[in-house]
Amino acid sequence: MLWAALQLPRDLATPPPTDVQRHLATWALQFTPRVAHLEEAVVMEVDASTRLFGGRRALRDRVAAESQELGSIGLAWATNSLAALCLVRAGIENGFKRPLPELLDALALDVLTVTHPHAATLGHIGCKVLGDIRKLPRGGITHRFGKPLLLALDQAYGVVSLGHEWLLPAEDFHARLELMARVELAPALLAGARLLLLQLCGWLAARHSGVTAITFGWAHDTMRAKHVEATGSLTVRTAIPTRDIEHLARLLAEHLTHVELEAPAGEVMLKATEVVKMEGRSASFLPDVVNRKESRALVRERIAARIGPENVQRPVLLEDHRTEWTQHWLPTDKQPPRRKAAPPPFPAPTSILEEPQPLMVRNHRPYFQGPLKLLLGPHLAEGGWWHRVGNGAEQHHKHVRRDYYLAHSAHGGFLWVFQEGKEKWFLHGSFS
Repeated sequence: MLWAALQLPRDLATPPPTDVQRHLATWALQFTPRVAHLEEAVVMEVDASTRLFGGRRALRDRVAAESQELGSIGLAWATNSLAALCLVRAGIENGFKRPLPELLDALALDVLTVTHPHAATLGHIGCKVLGDIRKLPRGGITHRFGKPLLLALDQAYGVVSLGHEWLLPAEDFHARLELMARVELAPALLAGARLLLLQLCGWLAARHSGVTAITFGWAHDTMRAKHVEATGSLTVRTAIPTRDIEHLARLLAEHLTHVELEAPAGEVMLKATEVVKMEGRSASFLPDVVNRKESRALVRERIAARIGPENVQRPVLLEDHRTEWTQHWLPTDKQPPRRKAAPPPFPAPTSILEEPQPLMVRNHRPYFQGPLKLLLGPHLAEGGWWHRVGNGAEQHHKHVRRDYYLAHSAHGGFLWVFQEGKEKWFLHGSFS
């Protein structure tokens, strides 16, 4: 078994768990569902998770770096949770470098909480380390100090297992953090926001989910002007579901550059606004290849955060019989309609004219740099009676009734043309 103990200052001991301890436990749930509070520490059993996170060394490095950001003051590994707690209190991280009984025997008595009420008596009889207590007769230990001391020793040395009440991830995520000092510039809020994002990403991993929107807020100082609201907030949206902290932190930083605080802020809040399930990736027997290129979605959302989402648009296919309305442009932060465009019965042109161009007609045949040869058609396209543009007297419908053809020009190549009525022909697109 592989257990880790993440120690917090002893003034944060349970019960009840403090916000810091709860936040640390929420973050730890991304590594294993076997997470529990144990006095002033958070303990987790990660033996089955080591391969998933790249091996013991990679897992240790990540846990050590991120838990320190969340307030942990020590980390230790051992074969059981209580032994890991004793080791972390003694400042020993690796509980596997020597046999566990040999390590624990050399530890001072105060690493085991149950010895504290008996410290004076144990000292008078010459017990200074845990190994000294183990040399005493077991019956005498129970008679003089009670069963809890002997039971705790057996649990620390792995003779008796210690039961835990496993923590479960909450149904939703919202967290608050009081800042070390008042902040007057919005980008400086990112330091506190990162700690909340660490917790969020741990919670998302535990629920096998990602976010497409988060709401970040801040509380203004009580000594503020009367017209200033008590809190402020902004919502950050992502192009794809994610639980990557670097991605979220970078995107939030871009948004904070456009914010001006109306008063100093002393507290920050984070809420997962839109959470969606994410499919896990299958592991590979081959070494992973690191792809350092950003996806188009990440580039698009970062540009939108800098210049505004209304200035970054993307094409969206719609279900419409009219060729010019099959594709729309929407701001990158707007969700497209859920309807999917039906596949056209004819090849779709690669480029469309903004306005159909009238064609010359000779002997009932359309001309474009010479006579056109009609290859496919007609394909009737009718619709738009519901589509109105303009206001008042200038309002008009966009209803059309057209017969489309795939045509060929000796000089212009393949063209997309349509006929309205009997003698009106128009060029509407072309094929590359």
